[in-house]
Amino acid sequence: MTPALEGVRVLDLATVGPAARASRILADYGASVTKVGAVPRAGGVQITPPFYAYSGNRGMTRALFDLKSADGRNAFLGLVAEADVVIESFRPGVADRLGIGYAALREANPAIILCSTSGYGQDGPRRDWAGHDINYLATSGFLDCSGRQADGRPALPGATVADIAAGGMQAAMAIMAALLRRERGEQNRQGEHTRQGEHIDVSIADGAFTMMSLYVDEYLATGNEPGPGHYILTGRYACYDTYRCADGRYVSVGAIEPRFWANLCELIGLPQFASQQTEDDAQDEIRDALAAKFATEDRDHWVELLGPADTCVAPVNTVAEAAEDPHTTARALVVDAVSETDGPFRQSAPGWAGTVPPDGAYEVAATDSTDTESLLASAGLDAHEIERMLDEGVIA
Repeated sequence: MTPALEGVRVLDLATVGPAARASRILADYGASVTKVGAVPRAGGVQITPPFYAYSGNRGMTRALFDLKSADGRNAFLGLVAEADVVIESFRPGVADRLGIGYAALREANPAIILCSTSGYGQDGPRRDWAGHDINYLATSGFLDCSGRQADGRPALPGATVADIAAGGMQAAMAIMAALLRRERGEQNRQGEHTRQGEHIDVSIADGAFTMMSLYVDEYLATGNEPGPGHYILTGRYACYDTYRCADGRYVSVGAIEPRFWANLCELIGLPQFASQQTEDDAQDEIRDALAAKFATEDRDHWVELLGPADTCVAPVNTVAEAAEDPHTTARALVVDAVSETDGPFRQSAPGWAGTVPPDGAYEVAATDSTDTESLLASAGLDAHEIERMLDEGVIA
């Protein structure tokens, strides 16, 4: 099967965060991604993720430019002329100050798609605020709807949900839509098909708010304000919760539908609660009874009994358990890789639906290797000019 984005060329100016997650997704769908960084003397403090981070940037190339110098900037724009997408995650306005904003990119390539990822977007009162995952989840209402710590504070999520979904996945989805829109194109007055690029403004906070649409829409339509314990998905009922087992490990219970709840009650030996699933006054009694019952056996006992029996019960895996889970193995979600500097290791596979499975072990380049010279040569730059820029340190 041909990768969906084969032939699409992406320049990614980010090393970490949502933009890097977006380019990882695009590469997993077959795009040719080049990670673009600063040359050592121009970059200040360099963020160098561990060799395994972002799947080791497998299948990607790397190029370094001094974007503060005219030669370095022009060399980068030479790659832009041959590219389809540029992804950046500078603070709003920084790309323009560096001379690589949308106007400059469009002059080099009218069909270029620029995806700018930022915390709060390119405009609005929080445009210039610094932020991280917790802040975007906080402003969206996500944290307030989460469970509570012992002292009443909102609990921290176990993963960077905003970076992954609200930022990275949103950016990848928007880029794919822009590529499709560009290919459909428009006809000019002469009837010629035009391929115009566009500037995509990806706000992670906007994405987090959009992820909360189920709760937001309820509030806007009814005036009811969701929060912890508001309804079934936020802990109101015992049928949707986690329970500690005899070995100190946990099971997750998501028996929302009455038939699944009835199955659970029957199999666990608490049939008297089957008809009281959503009776508010009975929830403390039901939760205590479930907790006491699950505490009598180890987690894997309950999973083996209840998992296949239409009860919506599954183990609460650690990361190590998730990576070694038989279902993970059966679905080929872990693959082999070999690092040029760190040797063989395993990593998560391209798990998105529609990605093409890997053929053999992935090769992960050294974190300090670059492909700048060959990429510029492929873009048509003169070999002597490339050598001069290498000698002057404006590319590396």
